[in-house]
Amino acid sequence: MTKNDKPDIVLVLSDQHRADVCGREGFPLDTTPFLDSMAHEGVWFNRAYTTAPLCCPARTSIFTGRYPTAHRVVENSAAELAVPGTNLFEVAKKAGYTTAMVGKNHTWLSADDVDYWDEFSHEGRVEPSEGDGAAFDDWLHKRRHRTATEPTPFPVEVQNPYRIVSEALDWAKQQSPNKPIMLVVSFPEPHNPYQVPEPYFSMFPTELLPPIEPGPEERKKQSFAWEYLHEIGEEANPQYDELIDRARANYFGMLRLIDDQVKRLYEGLEERHQGRNRIMAVTADHGDYVGAFGLVRKGAEIPELLARIPMVVSGDGIVGALTGVSNESAQSAFVSLADLMPTFCEAMGEEIPISAQGRSLLPMLTGHDYPKEEFASAYIEQGFGGLPYTAADVPDGAGAVHPGIMWDDGEPVPRLDELNSVTQSGRHRKVRSGDWALFAGMTGDFRLFNVREDPYELNNRWDDPTPEVQAVRSALLELLAVWQMRSEDPLPVKDYVRKRDPHGYLEPYSTLPVVPDGVK
Repeated sequence: MTKNDKPDIVLVLSDQHRADVCGREGFPLDTTPFLDSMAHEGVWFNRAYTTAPLCCPARTSIFTGRYPTAHRVVENSAAELAVPGTNLFEVAKKAGYTTAMVGKNHTWLSADDVDYWDEFSHEGRVEPSEGDGAAFDDWLHKRRHRTATEPTPFPVEVQNPYRIVSEALDWAKQQSPNKPIMLVVSFPEPHNPYQVPEPYFSMFPTELLPPIEPGPEERKKQSFAWEYLHEIGEEANPQYDELIDRARANYFGMLRLIDDQVKRLYEGLEERHQGRNRIMAVTADHGDYVGAFGLVRKGAEIPELLARIPMVVSGDGIVGALTGVSNESAQSAFVSLADLMPTFCEAMGEEIPISAQGRSLLPMLTGHDYPKEEFASAYIEQGFGGLPYTAADVPDGAGAVHPGIMWDDGEPVPRLDELNSVTQSGRHRKVRSGDWALFAGMTGDFRLFNVREDPYELNNRWDDPTPEVQAVRSALLELLAVWQMRSEDPLPVKDYVRKRDPHGYLEPYSTLPVVPDGVK
């Protein structure tokens, strides 16, 4: 068997995976050793951003190459409202691929869109399991997304990531080596409920965790949504604060469990990939506070902790795999989840659909020329509109809800909804370029941060009169205007031909401003 020009494409997703809690970024705990090694063999984007810091909108962007403004999914409960245009699986089938989705979906997609489908959620397999799998799924359901204070009383083999990889490998081994596959492996973890079995539960003891930065005192200086997020956390669980370190330890253990399963997936596909080219991308939909600001999960605004995501790509012809080190220009490039779909289209030899708004990363990944200005900024959206709520007008039932499950004493078990009417009210936008971030709210709330010097975005420089800072401010406002036009829906198309770059670039036709690194 000889290598085929159409590569297998394997997309691995994790859910609520914060980008900086890994060895390759200097984190002191060894949470993802395999992904770290894969990053140094392939291309590691340390300026990769979600399109929106919540699951359904971000995942819809992955499979459409569209920003939430265009695909219309701006809240987690609105998957069926998607305006997807041409989706990734449609392109793959046209290109002759056999397709599979194994794991978490949380988009408008269904089993009818792929050749093989096995869906999992944060409460286990969607289709009823048997034996230990069924018992574990029931146990997960009863956690109500809470933090486990003891090791999970089930073996690793029934955890979602293990079962998902097993299903994915079983399916892949049944596929003809003469036909390419597109395989999506989507873990519902390290999203809450924060739970993990041994040996992972004890792998990162709470007393040895690095200090939390920043502390809860900084939360009180943020907008109302941040403090409201903490209030409903305490409403749902009075032990919210005292369990944060246990949640962190479980979260880091979950990362290590996922990393072991990514390695198992990679090695399990090696025999197939001896005879077929491959591209494997590992990324996430958004981040998690992981204790920062005295919070867990996500919800308030667009901090770096939620917006920046891990993204590693390796495979045949990928620059890092050829050189043994990550591509330095890719390290400095700002990329988006919306860029994955156009990248895979080009790798499959297919035209990027006109509905897609992202840009292909393939020239960059394979060492070819690309316009650096095109990847000098990133854009993120959040909020489902309406006026922002304040402390004076919070609607009843906006946060902690109580569906179904009861304690032994008959009291309802609260289930926290952090993506609620309050935290998601209004509209917010963020632009990143160089060392700087611009946050914009629909009521005229503008904030400017030097992320290199101020990674937790605590020091608002919007009113800084320094000429260099004012120049950065102006450039980011220009970029915000450009990105808001770029994120408008290019559909529908009727009679006339749109001029388009084959890679989805705006360059070389634009005069995009660039904020260089090093401006203080």
